[in-house]
Amino acid sequence: MTYTAAQQEFRLAVRQWMTENVPPDISIRPASEAESFQLYQRRRELGRRLGAKGWLYPSAPQEYGGGGLDFDSVIVLEEESHRLGITLPPYYDSGGRLGSATIRVWGTEEQKRALLPPIYRGEVRTWQLLTEPAAGSDLAGVQSTALRDGDSYVLNGQKIYVGSNHGADRLWIIAVTDPRGARHHNLSWFMIDANLPGITIHPQYLLSGSGEGLLDIGHKNTVYFDNVRIPLSARIGAENEGWRVASTHLEVEHGGSGSLREDEIWPRLLHYCRETMRDGRRLIDDPEVRSRLAQVYIRLETVRLLNTRNFWMSYAGVEKTYEGPQTSYVRKTTGLWLTEQVLAIAGPYALTDDITLGAMDGFAEAQQRGGIVSMHPGGTTDIQRVIMARRLGIGKRSREQAGVVLHTARP
Repeated sequence: MTYTAAQQEFRLAVRQWMTENVPPDISIRPASEAESFQLYQRRRELGRRLGAKGWLYPSAPQEYGGGGLDFDSVIVLEEESHRLGITLPPYYDSGGRLGSATIRVWGTEEQKRALLPPIYRGEVRTWQLLTEPAAGSDLAGVQSTALRDGDSYVLNGQKIYVGSNHGADRLWIIAVTDPRGARHHNLSWFMIDANLPGITIHPQYLLSGSGEGLLDIGHKNTVYFDNVRIPLSARIGAENEGWRVASTHLEVEHGGSGSLREDEIWPRLLHYCRETMRDGRRLIDDPEVRSRLAQVYIRLETVRLLNTRNFWMSYAGVEKTYEGPQTSYVRKTTGLWLTEQVLAIAGPYALTDDITLGAMDGFAEAQQRGGIVSMHPGGTTDIQRVIMARRLGIGKRSREQAGVVLHTARP
């Protein structure tokens, strides 16, 4: 890519600001729960500083607390944050990224002004609550209920595989609001306060592990709702139209908005192969290792380019069909394939997170688990294939439309 003088000037300003504001240890791997919480607090504080600059969600509209930056500036911000090993936002805020996109499309003006600025300024972080014990890929089969009671809804049920470490300020959820209604026409979409009475959160101990930051690949929780009373104003979109509302956040989650983030594994793996000696020579001097590295680079570059294409299409207002689930499918299958390549290159050192013995300071072990786990969240690979087929019109007389996603900035 080439850059104009104005873009390079903006880059220097970003780099200077990040040098002054991003803690040098922001990308460490926490060694304990206490250290994880301290790292999380530092990331939240960095998020608030970024939010004050409009850089936490740089492409979001200024009128709601975002940066309102153009395409080129967002690219520069993403590149500079990646250089320091952080993302935007620098902590898990899946509900903010997906939920805010949904509010912008389906929320009232009053809801947008009340709910969006705290997200975009880093004052709150939000978890998404979709999956249930009996409803995962079949999201329309959720059983949690939010039944109307005067000027409130009463929420009961259970959600699993939720969030990350250290709690959240808000939760957004899909629940049944018409138990007798037809499938896909009996759900509503809510954004609620995470501290309401009747909400209980328990950690889930999973293969994906725990932690906070770039090496957090999936600490999750079970959330229980016991007669939780939520106001009518928490409902986004019309009652019983939650499936239509969900089409937006699902489109974003499935890759429809694209991304400029690069995979963390490539620079780590390349450095490891350059610095690690085996049988008297560097790993990178082994022809088989070099061949595998070339394949890894090609696959990761393919994922990056697909993400960049979707990012550009979103900002240019180009109509999308299959591109989101296509990217998600390629990303997921590449992640699983990558575990085999890393294991073949590093050997058993890829299977331990020991700082001394583990490949890439233990990062490889997290990648081994993450490649398996990531096949499932955000829609399995089978789900992505079904969506692609429907949007291409395969097996149906009409093509399924992509979910609506709004963007303010333009090239």
